[in-house]
Amino acid sequence: MDLELRHLKVIWTIAEAGSLSRAASVLGLAQPALSAQLKRMERALGGELFVRGRAGVRPTELGELVLERARLLVPVVTELQEEARRFSRERATSPRVPRFRLGGTHGPLVGGLVDRLATAYPSATLSTLTSWSTEELAELLTEGRIDYALSGVCGGSTPPLAHRLVWREVAVDPVFVMLREDHPLAGHEEVGLAELADERWANAPGDGCFAECFAAACARVGFTPDAVYETDPASCVHLVQVGRAVGLCRATFPPTPGLVIRPISGTPLVWRHVLGWHPAGSAAEFSRTALEHARAAHEQAALASPTYLRWRRSHPEEHGDGHGALRRA
Repeated sequence: MDLELRHLKVIWTIAEAGSLSRAASVLGLAQPALSAQLKRMERALGGELFVRGRAGVRPTELGELVLERARLLVPVVTELQEEARRFSRERATSPRVPRFRLGGTHGPLVGGLVDRLATAYPSATLSTLTSWSTEELAELLTEGRIDYALSGVCGGSTPPLAHRLVWREVAVDPVFVMLREDHPLAGHEEVGLAELADERWANAPGDGCFAECFAAACARVGFTPDAVYETDPASCVHLVQVGRAVGLCRATFPPTPGLVIRPISGTPLVWRHVLGWHPAGSAAEFSRTALEHARAAHEQAALASPTYLRWRRSHPEEHGDGHGALRRA
């Protein structure tokens, strides 16, 4: 038998009452039933808890030890139970205050979503966690350590743990190339991938099939990338600024001094922004709201990119819905 809080309450009541008969009356039990319960507890604890006598019962040394712990634990747990009941009653009669524990991969959409949620729900609990790995974020969702994951996957691939989590598309963007502002191709409206065959490349790390899809796109136009530096976005920007590499970036990449972003002709690579949550978690209640704000944050980022806006206007057949999604993706 495992010792539980109710057993400590019984032992405490017996000590306070001073006799099994009076304790049985307080507990609403028959005395034989209380005696049998006490014997089971004594067997579980390895010795007698009370000495029986004509005047009633008194604790043994083991009983005193158990009572000392019970006097500490029972009031604390009882108070916790009362606070939990009070909390539940108050929540039932007051508006639900959302909680947004947001996990995301590095990019402008996470900051935009945080800003929109904080504005819409000033009293909400809001926290962030960033990771390079969509798979890690999916695991954190299943473990209940975050409420939402704002991440992305390459092309039409499936987000991780799709059988256990809900994933909804925020938007689908073309992948652009990031060039130093004095690069020979910086003045072009679009850049052919084959024109960059002699370049070295910089890209943010991540799991999924993007690296393989990039290599396949290069192979289709006749070359193999000389080198691909996988590093954080700030380092990618630096490598492009010093002329060490050209970079791959999402179309919503914000304007950056010393750099230009240009579409890749034919849109050989696309990136799907997705928002995920656990269907049985508390976050499911506000998932529609979170998704709407994520889509609005994407649109805000798109509107801040003149290059992306020009691409949209010149590619109406590819720019589908109001969230920047590509029809063919």
